[in-house]
Parts: sequence; structure tokens; C-alpha cells
Amino acid sequence: MTRELDAMLAAGRLERIPADRDAAARAIEAARRHLRSAAALAETDPDLAYTALYDAIRKSCAALLLADGLRATSRGGHLAVQQAVTFLHGRGDPLRSFDRVRRQRNAVEYLGDEADPEDVRADLGAAEAIVAFAARRLRR
Repeated sequence: MTRELDAMLAAGRLERIPADRDAAARAIEAARRHLRSAAALAETDPDLAYTALYDAIRKSCAALLLADGLRATSRGGHLAVQQAVTFLHGRGDPLRSFDRVRRQRNAVEYLGDEADPEDVRADLGAAEAIVAFAARRLRR
């Protein structure tokens, strides 16, 4: 474990759980379904499509944590998933876009911003890359 992860555990932002590679594989499959939904909804409901592509990123990254016996707590939330996966798997491609997509999704979800089809198309590739990255790490 890294010092950063130890601090997240101590602060109650992450918790240790039994590692579950089968549940991680199911999360990857859910993430893939979300990507397909995002692509299908981009024109008709871009807000929902953007949320779906973000959820694909989050679920695939949560799957990586689950396979390592970690889970974000309600105190840590989605940000803890992003930070823990970054600490464990690096800051470079493809994980670099996670934070930007998370912030955009939050603006749509909580601040009343609206996504448009271009937003979905622009970030769908990044979401696909993150899901593929997680699947490769899990060999799924």
C-alpha cells in the first residue's frame, strides 16, 4: 500500500473488504453496458448519456479496487475511487481524464448544467479507454 492509501484508510475514505474478482468482472460488464447506453443516448438525452459514461468510468475503477480488497466509503465517495485508483495504477493515460469527466458530470448532475451530444462524443473515447484499461488490469 502507498502512504496515500494508508491515509485514506485511516480517514475512513476507503475500507478493506474481501477481494472479489467475480464481482469486479460483473462491474466491468456493467461499465461496458453503460458505454453502449451512453452512445445510444447521446443525441436524445445527452445528460443521461454523460452520466452513463461517467458511471462506466467509476464502476470500472471501483472494480479495480474491489479486486484489491478495497472499497470507497460514503465518506470518500466517488472522489476516493478516483484518487485510490490513481495512487494504485498511476496518473497517466488513460486515467488522466477521470477527474475532468467527474467534474463535468457533477456540474450536470448537481449544478443544472446541460451536456450536449458533443460533450458525450468528446468524452466517450476517454471512458472507453478507462474501461478497457481496467479490464486489461483484471484480464476480463
